[in-house]
Amino acid sequence: MQLTRRQFGAGLAAAATPVSRIFAAPAGIAGMDVTLRDGIARHKIPCVTAMVATADKTLYSGAFGKRDADSGIDVTPDSIFAIASMTKAITSTAAMQMVERGKVTLEEPVAKHLPELAKLDVLEGFDEAGKPKLRPASKPVTLKHLLTHTSGFAYDTWDQSMVKYNALHPVPPGTVAPLTPLIFEPGTRWQYGTGLDWTGKLVEAVSGQTLEAYFQTNILEPLGMKDTKFSVPEEKFSRLVSVYQRQSTGELKQNPRTLPAPPKAFNGGGGLYSTAGDYVRFLQMILRKGAGPGKDRILQARTVELMSSNQTGNIAAGRLKTYRPDRSADVDFHAGFADRYTYGFLLNPVAYEGGRSAGSLAWAGINNTFYWIDARKGICATIMMQFLPFVDAEAMGLLREFERAVYSAG
Repeated sequence: MQLTRRQFGAGLAAAATPVSRIFAAPAGIAGMDVTLRDGIARHKIPCVTAMVATADKTLYSGAFGKRDADSGIDVTPDSIFAIASMTKAITSTAAMQMVERGKVTLEEPVAKHLPELAKLDVLEGFDEAGKPKLRPASKPVTLKHLLTHTSGFAYDTWDQSMVKYNALHPVPPGTVAPLTPLIFEPGTRWQYGTGLDWTGKLVEAVSGQTLEAYFQTNILEPLGMKDTKFSVPEEKFSRLVSVYQRQSTGELKQNPRTLPAPPKAFNGGGGLYSTAGDYVRFLQMILRKGAGPGKDRILQARTVELMSSNQTGNIAAGRLKTYRPDRSADVDFHAGFADRYTYGFLLNPVAYEGGRSAGSLAWAGINNTFYWIDARKGICATIMMQFLPFVDAEAMGLLREFERAVYSAG
């Protein structure tokens, strides 16, 4: 289930990066095992898998808890999770590949390739009768806006006006990138939304492939991410972890355990299934400045620099007030500090106390899957749970405990 202390120490010695000064062999594995095993018991979380790596070596892999509430089957390091918005970083990578190949630019109107975005409205509120007050947007939406969540597209989970608008104009289930009004002029604010859903449609439009086919050929297969797809094959269903929903009583109730139906369309903002090991392969590519594990180069080093740099200027990112508490609690990953957003990641200009360095990259999936990339220390990590609401206090507690264990190993 996890590495031995000898294997752990060997990995550190071979890595030859600053991480060797963070981890010390004897207590590293044991401390993280205890953190996760005791943590899921203390926080009453059904299961967790986690992994820590350098650019080339796995330093830690742990899996604790049960796959579901009924079978008694243990989770393993290759258990499959719905990673939801952790899909966004992969979609961002696909879009930046399109930029590298001259198929699109960051600054041109995306309506050049997606005509449905040519005439967008801004939602300014509602009149006395409850009718939406709309006006034409004065600026076009660009790929830069979509990648940085400054387009004005918003999820209703964290925006009250979109809750009201969607109640009047329901989005059909399974819709990818619904055409909704913007909640502000492009480039003027940060708000988490469907920008990467639209980015996925952009990649499909300019590549001539479905997002699944494009991902597999250009990112997932070259990185050896064999368990990452928009669907779960029947032969892998036994590895899929159940999703839970917190009830008003505080208990977690398991959703019906069924094989997910293959999607009719592929959503760049969410929808992938993956494992801790697979996703770390993607994170390692970013640590390697775009290089794959073999001869393949996924991104150019200059592109990774752009994806690792503040692209929202003075516009702060990462804080969200919930309007659907069944889906998410209030989001504030770095309380007391104003983070920024890159072409694909949340960036913390100030170090986390007892954790990741300044300039680290991170994001998450709504079912409480999380990752970060600390290039300064030469490590990346992911921790996967599988329940709602997002950033539930218990999930955040285990995330913080795991991060502190990573940086104090030894």
